[in-house]
Amino acid sequence: MARLYILLFLVQVVLAVCALISCLSAEENGIRHLPRIGWLLIILFFPLVGSIAWFVAGRERKAVGGPTSWAPGARPAERPRPLAPDDDPEFLRSIEKRSREEDQELFRRWEEDLRRRENDLRKREGEPPREEPRPEV
Repeated sequence: MARLYILLFLVQVVLAVCALISCLSAEENGIRHLPRIGWLLIILFFPLVGSIAWFVAGRERKAVGGPTSWAPGARPAERPRPLAPDDDPEFLRSIEKRSREEDQELFRRWEEDLRRRENDLRKREGEPPREEPRPEV
């Protein structure tokens, strides 16, 4: 029987500590019916009843998946969710356009360098340099 009393006492203490932490960490607009100090006094002087009363009537109930919930996938309703760069189609188009332009410029420089080197080799070997029309990309 003594073990049962010890177990019930520990449950009461844990419940009171959880209620105190919840009350102290609740935002001011999340507390109902009494001011915070009133709830703290009730929880401290009547640990079992005060803790249960706090969880039932004292704190503001939050809808699961609501704007202030920590549920997985919950998003604030008032702000638009920012897109990751790889999910933003406009960003992807700008990257594609920019990279295409940069690639074309890089290929143009490589072709010029290759022609210059080929002409230098031909000059060393005694052949006349050849000028080829450059294909437009």
